Amino acid sequence: MKKIPQKEIHKYLRHNKKFPHVWCPGCSDGIVLGATIRAVAEIGWEKDDCAMVSGIGCSSRMPVYVDFNTAHTLHGRALAYATGIKMAKPSLNVIVVTGDGDASAIGGNHLIHACRRNINLTVICINNHIYGMTGGQYSPTTPHGAIATTMPFGNIDNEFDLCKLTIGAGATFVARTTAYHAIEMQSIIKAGFEHKGFSFIEVMCACPVIFGKLNKQGSAPQMMKNLRDSYVPVNVYDKLTDDEKDNQFPRGIFRNVEAPEYSEKYAELVKSLKPKEGESDEQA
Repeated sequence: MKKIPQKEIHKYLRHNKKFPHVWCPGCSDGIVLGATIRAVAEIGWEKDDCAMVSGIGCSSRMPVYVDFNTAHTLHGRALAYATGIKMAKPSLNVIVVTGDGDASAIGGNHLIHACRRNINLTVICINNHIYGMTGGQYSPTTPHGAIATTMPFGNIDNEFDLCKLTIGAGATFVARTTAYHAIEMQSIIKAGFEHKGFSFIEVMCACPVIFGKLNKQGSAPQMMKNLRDSYVPVNVYDKLTDDEKDNQFPRGIFRNVEAPEYSEKYAELVKSLKPKEGESDEQA
């Protein structure tokens, strides 16, 4: 991983925005923002060649800070907007930033169909196990038994494994990392950017102000230590016994395969329907 000069990183930020950022003390979203723009800088993309799209939620404030083409859209609809952007201008590098609730609850249908189509988008899903911005409601990834404002006696639902869900739906690049593993996160995000097809990257994050407080997980540093200790490399996880896998979760790249990309297939279809030289529309 090459070292990026600070000025090369800072050029991707909107300098009229005040820092520190809007997120709560101890929130991991700023770490994800840093890893994302460092990955863009490492590849060397031009700002005008990038588009960042988000829905609604804590993570969805990220487009405010980056000096890309940006769209802060409706709750759960980021992937629908991003698909339209990619189809209209396939040359753009389209990044979707979303949260666990935004992506897998109200936006769940958009997620599975974007995976199925294998459209060339990179989704960075910041998973803090809860709806942070709107009051601490439980989400599809809230662990079974965990406390939320809408599950004060413990969540009785079984949670989604978003990486397994997206693999099953057809995503061609699927990975998981954590906010603690910031250098690894940058590397995985860069790999997702460079993959031609649908890339889904789940970043496990800390929400000390709501999820952590409700579930007595300690301070923000303690929650980061929990991420460090709970998420192990996939090759290590696969060697654990069933008993050892209790409270341990795999991280790394789970799937990276080549498959036809949707916007290219669509462009080929359009080209095939155009009249050949010397033919009329009726003949074609």
